[in-house]
Amino acid sequence: MANNKLAIIGGSGLYDVEEFKDREMLSIDTPWGKPSDQILKTKYNDNEVYFLPRHGKGHFISPSKINFRANIDALKQLGVTDIVSISAVGSLKKELAPGKFVIVDQFIDRTFARNKTFFDDEIVAHVSMAHPTSNCLMNACEEAIKLENINYKRGGTYVVMEGPQFSTLAESNLYRSWQADVIGMTNMPEAKLAREAEIRYASVSMVTDYDCWHPDHENVDVQQVIKVLLDNAAKAKNMIKNLIKNFENHIDPNDPTNNCLDLAIITAPEKRSQKTIRKLKHIAGRVLNKK
Repeated sequence: MANNKLAIIGGSGLYDVEEFKDREMLSIDTPWGKPSDQILKTKYNDNEVYFLPRHGKGHFISPSKINFRANIDALKQLGVTDIVSISAVGSLKKELAPGKFVIVDQFIDRTFARNKTFFDDEIVAHVSMAHPTSNCLMNACEEAIKLENINYKRGGTYVVMEGPQFSTLAESNLYRSWQADVIGMTNMPEAKLAREAEIRYASVSMVTDYDCWHPDHENVDVQQVIKVLLDNAAKAKNMIKNLIKNFENHIDPNDPTNNCLDLAIITAPEKRSQKTIRKLKHIAGRVLNKK
C-alpha cells in the first residue's frame, strides 16, 4: 500500500477492532487540537490501516463536541488517502429495517453548532460537495458487504441532525417527506472536511431503529439501539477486514477528490499569511506551497 492508506472512523458501538493484534496507538497533535482519541495503527493481511473511534473509546464525546477538524487533520498527517465512516443511524423508510446497512451517497446537513471548514481564517476555499462520497470507495464497501451476505442498500440520503437528542415526531415526518433514507448525528461536517483535505470518503450506515415516525418506535430507546449495534458488530468488523483487503483494487486515479483544491482556493496569494499557510500545511500544503 505504497500510495493509498485506509482509515476507518468507527461510530456508536464500534470503538475498536480487537482482532487486530499488530497494534500501535498513536497520539497526534493538530493545529485544531486533539482528535477524539488515540489512533490505532495496525496491519491486516500485510496492509497498513488506521482506526479512530469518533466518540472516543467508551463513548464519552457528544456529537456536537467531536473535534472533526482534528480527526481529519490527524489522519491526513498519517498519509491517509481514504476514509470509510461507519455509523449508527435511524431509518426513515419502512424497507430499511434495523440491522440493514446503507452505503450512503448523499447528505442533508442540518447541524448548526459545529466548525465545518478548515478555511475560516484568511484563506477561503469552496470545494464541490455535489457528490460527497467517492464512487470507487463505495464500490469497495459494496464488495466487502456482499462477501459477508449482509442485507444492504447501495445509495441513500443521510440527514445529519445536531443532536444529541433524537428527533421530534414532526421533524421525523418532515425528513421522510424529503425522501431521505436515514438519520444520524455525525457524518457532517466529517464528509465536508474530508473533501477539503482531499481524502476520498465513503459512509456505511448501520440501521438501529425506525426513528420516532414508526408507531412501534415512538420512543427511541438507547438500550434497544445498543442491542442492535452489538448484534451487528461482528458483521461490521468482518466487513472492515474485507475492505482492507480489497479497497486498493477499486481506487480511481481520476477521482475528483484527489485534486479538488486546485480550483477551490479563491484568496489572492498576497493575502495568505505564512501563519495560516503553516496551519493548513497538512490539509492544503500540496496547493498552498506551489511556487
